[in-house]
Amino acid sequence: MTATPPNAIGSGCWRCTGATWSEAQRKRMAEAARIRDYRSSDADEVNRLAVTAFEQFRDAFDDWPAMRAGLSRTSELSSGGEIIVAELGNRLAGAVGYFGPGVKKAAFFDQAWPVIRMLVVDPVDRGKGLGHALTSECLARARRDRCRTIALHTSPIMTVALPMYLGMGFSKVHDAPPIHGVPYAVYTKAL
Repeated sequence: MTATPPNAIGSGCWRCTGATWSEAQRKRMAEAARIRDYRSSDADEVNRLAVTAFEQFRDAFDDWPAMRAGLSRTSELSSGGEIIVAELGNRLAGAVGYFGPGVKKAAFFDQAWPVIRMLVVDPVDRGKGLGHALTSECLARARRDRCRTIALHTSPIMTVALPMYLGMGFSKVHDAPPIHGVPYAVYTKAL
C-alpha cells in the first residue's frame, strides 16, 4: 500500500522540523513512502526508531533510563495490536501501533475505542508527512473496524505531534496519568 498524500501539509504542524521542505516536496515524500504492516524482522529497527524519536525529550522524563527501556521494547506492541511502518527506500522511517476495538488497553481509554499508540518518526525524516500518513492509516483501520471514535494519548511536550493531531480533528477528552513525570492526556476523533 502506498501512503496517501497528507492533506494537512502547510497547516503549521511541520514548522519546527520541516521548515526547509516545501509543501510539494513533503507531498512527494509522503507519496514515496510505503506504508505496510510490521514484520518480525522489523523489531530491532522499530525499537531503535522509538528510542531515537524520544531522545529529544530525555530531560523531560523523571526517569529517562526506565522510559528508554520501555521504548526499546516498542516492537512488543505487536503481541496485542497491529504495528504499521513507513518505509522510505529500503529503510524504516516511522512506525505506529493500532489497537482495535475490544483489545485490552490502559484503563484511561474506553475499551471499545480503537487506539493509536507510539507514533514515531526518525528525526531525520520529520516534516515529510510520514506521521500524518501513519496516523491516516490508523484512521483507515478504525473505519475498517466500523468504529465511530478513535483515541490516542499524547503530551504537550510533543510539539510536532500534538498540533498535527489537533489539525486532523482530534480533541482533548481528559487528562491521563503522567508518564515518568510528563503530563499526558487522552484525545479522540469522531470518524
